Amino acid sequence: MSPLAHRITGNPDGPPLFLLNGGLMTMAAWEKIAAPLEDAFRIVRCDFRGQLFSPGVPEPRLEPHAEDLVTLLDALGIERIHAAGTSFGALVALRLASLHPERVASVIAITATEKVTPELWAASALVRDACLETVAGGDGGRVYDLVIPATYSPEYREVNAATLALYRRQVGLLPAAWYTGLAPIIGVLEGLDLTPYLPLIQAPTLVVAGERDTMFPLEHSRALAAGIPGARLEIVPGGSHGLIIEQPEKTVEILRGFVGSLT
Repeated sequence: MSPLAHRITGNPDGPPLFLLNGGLMTMAAWEKIAAPLEDAFRIVRCDFRGQLFSPGVPEPRLEPHAEDLVTLLDALGIERIHAAGTSFGALVALRLASLHPERVASVIAITATEKVTPELWAASALVRDACLETVAGGDGGRVYDLVIPATYSPEYREVNAATLALYRRQVGLLPAAWYTGLAPIIGVLEGLDLTPYLPLIQAPTLVVAGERDTMFPLEHSRALAAGIPGARLEIVPGGSHGLIIEQPEKTVEILRGFVGSLT
């Protein structure tokens, strides 16, 4: 299987730092975080299988996505990475670290969860179903409408209303194949329980929580950090699920400080 679509920037002699997408992201969304870190790190971004630049229909499980990362690492000749992911990307990073501890130097899990309860899944199921309806000819903008309130704070949505409206139109114009790939990515969350795997993570781990995250509320970040040996928890005041978009400077500070302390 061919490696994931990816982009490499930054210091070629720096430690490899992978920035792993949330479910509806593409690698371009990391730009405000990647650019300030390029002096110190070899930055690698990728789209997971099923996302915009790595098309396909993935299995609705985390493990194949983790194996896709191993394939990419092998293709790039990279032995170990610092794996920083947000939301879905954080879940993949955690599973990668439990399956292949020799490939992961550290994990930074941003706005993540230790498990997806039926209550949490209910909201994601609506998004998954909206993807399938779009494939059948429905309005793709409905997917965006369901995701945005759970991702961004009310203040951010108000200030950026015009930009978000533009993004909604752009999402609505994406081909059906994108929604076909997105549905199983969201489907990963159904019944997901990482708690049996967390004790297997050997890499230094930082769990970054948004104080106001409504998609994966704070108690889940606390449980995630408690389940990983030696993990640290950092709570960002006022942080939403879309922390990396709303507070890129804070995200850069956290990444530089944590990874820098290990290298």
